[in-house]
Amino acid sequence: MSEVVAQQPRSASAVRAIDARQVLGFSFYRVDPDWRRLPAKTRSSHAWEFLSTVDSFRSRLVVSMSYSLQGLRADVDFLLWRVAENLDTLQEMTAALYTTKFGAYLTMPYNYLSMTRRSVYVDKLDPDHPDKRRFITPQHSKYLFVYPFWKTAEWYMLPMAQRQAMMDEHIVTGNKYPSVKIHTSYSFGLDDQEFVLAFESDSPADFLDLVMELREAKARPYTLRDTPIFTCINKPLKDIMKELGG
Repeated sequence: MSEVVAQQPRSASAVRAIDARQVLGFSFYRVDPDWRRLPAKTRSSHAWEFLSTVDSFRSRLVVSMSYSLQGLRADVDFLLWRVAENLDTLQEMTAALYTTKFGAYLTMPYNYLSMTRRSVYVDKLDPDHPDKRRFITPQHSKYLFVYPFWKTAEWYMLPMAQRQAMMDEHIVTGNKYPSVKIHTSYSFGLDDQEFVLAFESDSPADFLDLVMELREAKARPYTLRDTPIFTCINKPLKDIMKELGG
């Protein structure tokens, strides 16, 4: 009887539950300097409208976190990291933000779209929790390091066992830095990059040492590109708006 049951096809709802995923948006914004020249009262009004619009979407988002990049990069000022259950929510929220008065002074130099899914390399090492990588659980570290990532075509032509061995080396190295938590998301067919990697940590030094050590890993020659890299500081959006002049 058990063999017969095991061979029965799963229902559509069961398949959806097993393959449930989340959609991630990493939106990097730049503020037009003209906004800072507006009267203080006007900027304050714009800021509160923008904050209220962001807050109106929080119930529809799994994750909504803000980060400052002022003084860390010349081309962006802040990041909104959002995780939703569908693409529509991210698109509707972005449209709503641009229709605010502050939104008229915003550009988005970088925007990365990705999705969670089960890992073909890591799950076998963590059989008790094979699905946890499909659900983003931020640890609210002070810093977030984000970058898009591409593998070479040659990587995908390698035998799975050879790729697994190289990824095992990555995993062992990563485990030497428990202060750094990785969020790997996938962009195949959704955006230009293949992955978006986001690392949370309270120690930039630990992250630097981890990346430096991984430069010597056997898988490194199969990295096509892993820039630009963004160092972001976790802050409430209202504090970011004040720093911007709101």
